[in-house]
Amino acid sequence: MKALWRSTLLVLGLLLLNGCDGQAPEAGLTLTADQQDWVGQQIFRNECSGRVECLVHWNEGEAFPSLGIGHFIWYPSGVEGRFVESFPALVAFMESRSVALPEWLASLESLDAPWPDRATFMTEQGSDEVTSLRQFLNRTRGEQVAFIYQRAEGSLADVVAAAPDARRADVRDALAALSATPGGVYALMDYVNFKGEGLSPDEAYQGEGWGLLQVLLAMSTEPQIPALDRFRDAAAEVLTRRAHNAARPIERERWLPGWLARLDTYAEPDS
Repeated sequence: MKALWRSTLLVLGLLLLNGCDGQAPEAGLTLTADQQDWVGQQIFRNECSGRVECLVHWNEGEAFPSLGIGHFIWYPSGVEGRFVESFPALVAFMESRSVALPEWLASLESLDAPWPDRATFMTEQGSDEVTSLRQFLNRTRGEQVAFIYQRAEGSLADVVAAAPDARRADVRDALAALSATPGGVYALMDYVNFKGEGLSPDEAYQGEGWGLLQVLLAMSTEPQIPALDRFRDAAAEVLTRRAHNAARPIERERWLPGWLARLDTYAEPDS
């Protein structure tokens, strides 16, 4: 299994933020191959409980299927949701790395999910398309981790720039502290993949977002408390607020407990 992850992931350098506002981050921390394996396995466990069949899935109460170890969103034709769609970007990332796609996926004229709704998807669980897509996503887990990393890495400067002027230094310091440990890198990667950067105005209930920016702004600045502990507490606060702001009871009754349990995995790997 480790060979699968290592074959596609090179050394990851997470960005430490310094310099003037708006300046690009500079490369900082690198993860060992074992730490890369650990991050990928954690994300796969968070989203799929490590189950291959969950790599192509459609959650009850959602208008889109969720694909891969990161449960990347893929909207059907004509569906415009509030959440940032990520599966087409993953496909483009794969193509940029010359990864062969399933033939039917590569031949789509428009990269929309081919199932119009969950009921249709559930009737096609044994189809060649679903089977080949699940196999493809199982054998390309390493590329998916690299994609998740790239998205998180690329968001950091934008997150700092979007912070209020009076809080920008706090956000920068929090990111620098988190990026200094493997557990912090994992938390940043997973949270951006899980709940987004917090930069889209559409990803908000009652005017309040729930992405990385909102968590960083909610973090305590007490230096004696480890950054990862402060991040975990702030994320719990932000996600609980989201659930209570949501119009659908399912977010409070079914989803919030799972979200909070996921945050408990934000810890340093066993040495």
